[in-house]
Amino acid sequence: MGTARKPGPTPAGRSRGAAKALSLHVGLNVVSAAHYSGWDGPLSACEYDARDMAALATAQGMKPTVLLTKKATRKGVLDAMGAAARALKTGDLFFLSFSGHGGQIPDQAGEEADRKDETWCLYDGQLIDDELYAQLARFAEGVRILVLSDSCHSGTVTRELPPPAPPPGMRAKMMPDAVAMRVYREHQAFYDQIKDEARAAGGAAIDPDSALAQVATTSQASGKVVNFRPAAILISGCQDNQTSMDGEHNGAFTEKLLRVWGNGSFQGNYARLHARVRAALPATQSPNLFVLGPAGPFLAQRPFTV
Repeated sequence: MGTARKPGPTPAGRSRGAAKALSLHVGLNVVSAAHYSGWDGPLSACEYDARDMAALATAQGMKPTVLLTKKATRKGVLDAMGAAARALKTGDLFFLSFSGHGGQIPDQAGEEADRKDETWCLYDGQLIDDELYAQLARFAEGVRILVLSDSCHSGTVTRELPPPAPPPGMRAKMMPDAVAMRVYREHQAFYDQIKDEARAAGGAAIDPDSALAQVATTSQASGKVVNFRPAAILISGCQDNQTSMDGEHNGAFTEKLLRVWGNGSFQGNYARLHARVRAALPATQSPNLFVLGPAGPFLAQRPFTV
C-alpha cells in the first residue's frame, strides 16, 4: 500500500476521514467543423477512454460526470470544473481526465518559449492552458487534484520541436498546425479575450509552462505558483516532441494505465504508477508527470485514493 495521506485541518462540519471526491471525464471522437475551419478531427477511442475513467472513478468511491463529444463543450467543461471547485474542501479529491486532440494557438503576449499557447480541443472551441490552470487555481487550499491528459501537447504543455509522423495506420491526437492557424485567424478576438480574462482571473499567478517544467516531487513546484493553493498532479500522454496515439478501444496511454491499474490490484504511489505506464509504452510515446502546489504528500498516496 502507498503511504497514507497526512491529515490536514478538518473543514467545519466534516468529520476527519470523510473525504469527498468528484471527477470529470471528457472524451471527444470528433469536434465541430463549424468552429474548426471545416476540420472535425475524427478519432475512435476517446469516448471509451472517458467512460473507462469514469468506471474507475466510480469503483474508487468518486461521483463522476462524463462529457462525451457534443456535450464536451467549453461551457460544459468549465461549468463542471466550477461546480467541483465550489463543492470541494480541504482533503477532498478532484479527478479530471481528458481524451481528445491537443491544439495550439499563437501566444501574442510572448509568455511562451515556443510562442504558442497549448489547448485541449473541445467540441465548440479550445480550452487554453492559461484558462485551465486558472480554473484549477480556484479550488480550495488542500484539495487534491489529479489530471490525466491523453492528448498531444500534454508533456510540459510546451512543444518546441515538431513530433514525428505517427506510424502507418495510427492516428495522432493532434490538431494539424495548418488547421490550428486557420482556426485562430477566424476566431482571434475570441481567443485573445479568453487569454486576457484567464490571466486576470489568476492565470498570471500560474505560468503553466514554467510551473509544469518542474519535474519534481517537492512540496512546491515553482515560485510562480505561490498562489496555487490545491495540490495537483498531472500525468500526461506524451513528451512535448511526441504524439499520443489513438486506438480502436482506448488511447495508447489510457489503455496502458488501465492495464497497470489492474482493476485496483496495483500497489504503489503515483510516481510508481507513472513509471509503470511509461515502461509499458514504446519510446515514441513517453508519459510525463508534473506537480503544482504542495503535492509531495499527494504523490506518496496510492493512486485514486479518496
